[in-house]
Amino acid sequence: MNNQGAIVLCGGKSTRMGTPKALLPFGEEVMLQRVVRLVGEVVPPKNIVVVAAVGQELPGLPNEVTITHDENPERGPLEGLAAGLRCFDSGRLSDKSQVGSVYATSCDVPLLVPAFVERIFSLLGDHDIAVPKEEAGSKHYHHPLAAVYRTSVLSKVEALLAADRLRPFFLFEECDTREIPVKQLREVDPELRSLMNCNTPEDYEVALSLMTL
Repeated sequence: MNNQGAIVLCGGKSTRMGTPKALLPFGEEVMLQRVVRLVGEVVPPKNIVVVAAVGQELPGLPNEVTITHDENPERGPLEGLAAGLRCFDSGRLSDKSQVGSVYATSCDVPLLVPAFVERIFSLLGDHDIAVPKEEAGSKHYHHPLAAVYRTSVLSKVEALLAADRLRPFFLFEECDTREIPVKQLREVDPELRSLMNCNTPEDYEVALSLMTL
């Protein structure tokens, strides 16, 4: 849909993986290409922004995809989210004024299910943010890079960055946030593969073993 976009973050150091995750082979693609393709099944490629590190090697991507960079690297996902949101705010994208909400993801979720992305968009409603929330015993945590954000939250993201409040949870506190229990998402992604990040070589091998077209 033309009023929906996506931000794909790929500028991390890949320390635990030991090699750039964006370039890891995955079938006939590399990981970043695959994630962009899967997200592109839900939002128009012209509304996809890839946020990379300055000087980072990137694979070939569709011409319509916008590539931008972190202004201040190594400050976590809020910095990358801000870089992506600024593209929608600055007029760099065609029809940018029509993009009201974006799905944010990392590049290391090669098992992403497009229906999962569609469901998060559908659950945004009138909220500023829709984010999956995991409950494991007494621990609760969110998945900020599997969430939908209204493009209008940019000013709040920038204020948090200026205050060195870098945890995504601070943004959830500042905004009208809908927390989605992950169990509600199993209807479209039974094994929650969309939340399976490849952080280590072992994670990568597991993902390859589960790969489908």
